[in-house]
Amino acid sequence: MNFAMSSSPHIRCGDTTRRIMLDVLIALVPTLVAGTIVFGPRCLVVAAVSTAAAVVGEALWRLLTGQYQTIGDLSAAVTGLLLALTLPATVPYWMAAVGAVFAVVVVKGFFGGLGQNIFNPALAARALLVLLFPASVTRFAAPGTSIPLSGTVDVATAATPLHSMVMPALPEASLADMFLGNIGGCIGEVSSLALLIGGAYLVFRQVIKLRIPVSYLGTVAVLSFAFAPLEPLQWMLYSLLSGGVLLGALFMASDYATSPATPGGQVLYGMGCGVLTVVFRSVGLYPEGVTYAILLMNAASWLLEHFTPTRLFGAPQRKGGLR
Repeated sequence: MNFAMSSSPHIRCGDTTRRIMLDVLIALVPTLVAGTIVFGPRCLVVAAVSTAAAVVGEALWRLLTGQYQTIGDLSAAVTGLLLALTLPATVPYWMAAVGAVFAVVVVKGFFGGLGQNIFNPALAARALLVLLFPASVTRFAAPGTSIPLSGTVDVATAATPLHSMVMPALPEASLADMFLGNIGGCIGEVSSLALLIGGAYLVFRQVIKLRIPVSYLGTVAVLSFAFAPLEPLQWMLYSLLSGGVLLGALFMASDYATSPATPGGQVLYGMGCGVLTVVFRSVGLYPEGVTYAILLMNAASWLLEHFTPTRLFGAPQRKGGLR
């Protein structure tokens, strides 16, 4: 009997980076549309500027460093769009462009490119913008406000539901408004329904698994219910629907490059994101804690993988731990 010998991998599939990134872009369309309905066409321009800056920034970086071009895999476009969705519609265009270039060049390019970065590029860029320009990044227009496409943006601002919860107090907006998107906030966090539609698409396309989103959202739900200063059930629901929890759980925390590869590590990673989110929202300077919670857990991904090893086929089970 003759056996054909070949090098690994022995099991292949038709998935490519471009196909996965295209699915993510498609999944983000409902959220971008919802933000545009709430805040107007300026959202589309912010998204276009951020995405274009990310693509051009990556192309120039690869050219200057003598590397082959990777903009065709659409990962830079995904980074730019995700960053735009974490920003308010009133943000200056140049600020979105600066954040996008920082994301693809410093956070991703300096570490070797896609798959080598430690931190989620879009969230790291948002963290930088919050540090450098807090007034612009935390200034939210009221829903339905007419935001000019050009010139100085001077509109009436509105407190987000999270600002009310810091007091602590239940937000004035109803849960229905928060679910559908009739609230102030960043472009990509106003409609929970749109985010869930996009997340369901990613699960259907098998781009993401439910371990990280479910463990993340479940932890936030349990802790916000257990330590609610007011009506526990309503406080829990408002905590899940407000801010960037859904955007972070479905699109940020589940990033392949910055999350653990092992099933057990993914569950612990999601739980860690949930714990830190609740802690930061309770005692942090800003009412939102998703960005820094995920970034800190990004740094712990490698450690979680080593403490939750998978059993190799045909090999004895080994204990987890560092080698």
